[in-house]
Parts: sequence; C-alpha cells; structure tokens
Amino acid sequence: MHPKFHRADELSHIAIGAAIEVHKLKGPGLIESIYEKCVLRELGLQGITASQQLRVPIEYKGFVFEEPLRIDILVEQHLILELKVLEKVLPIHKAQLLSYMKLLDIPLGLIINFHSLRLTDGVSRMILQGADRPDSDNK
Repeated sequence: MHPKFHRADELSHIAIGAAIEVHKLKGPGLIESIYEKCVLRELGLQGITASQQLRVPIEYKGFVFEEPLRIDILVEQHLILELKVLEKVLPIHKAQLLSYMKLLDIPLGLIINFHSLRLTDGVSRMILQGADRPDSDNK
C-alpha cells in the first residue's frame, strides 16, 4: 500500500466536505479561480495545509526540469484536487489528474466539478494504480 494512502483518503473526505460547503454558499456557475480560493480558505479554516497552482517537476532519464503544469490544489502533499466548472468531465481531465499523481507520487486525487447542481454528483475519485492495495509495490 502507498505510504500516503490512508492520510490521503482521510483528506479526501475533508476536501469533499469543504467543497460542498463552498458550493452550498456560492452555488454553481462561477469561474474556477473563485472556487479554488474558497476551497483553500475552507481547508485553512479546518487547519488543513494546502497549496495552489504549483509547478510540477518533471524527471526524464536523469534530467529534471519544471513545466507550467498547474495543479489546482495540493493538500498536505498527499492529495491533489483538480477543480472544474464544466458541463461534463471528460476522460482527458481524468488522464491529466492521473499524470499529475504519477509525477508527484500522490496516491489519490479528486476532480471536483462545481458546475453540478449537487456537488456530490460532480466528484470523481482517482487512485494511483495499486496505491490502495496492501500487496502494492508503491513505496
């Protein structure tokens, strides 16, 4: 099992609750950056450390560089939140989140689509392959 998985799982429940609170107070239809700031504030009020718009380090055959792959919110170095305001989350959005998770070795990620009338209908949970299995080779 991935060493960060249990904490990431706990944080995912807290993050969904924070997003529900933001959605309840602000409703659907705003731009993504507003939701991002509100979710960060809500997490902060709960004592959860989170960063926004981080640049992602890339390693390729010993060469390390940074690219402007902007992660919406990284929660305690354990969970990635990708916030969307879309009519429909597409497979490319899930692939993007999984790529970020692999690059940073983060076991769990959430896509939260604030366009949904009920926010829980807009949450997609992504798990890094094998991260939740006890026999996993993740370190």
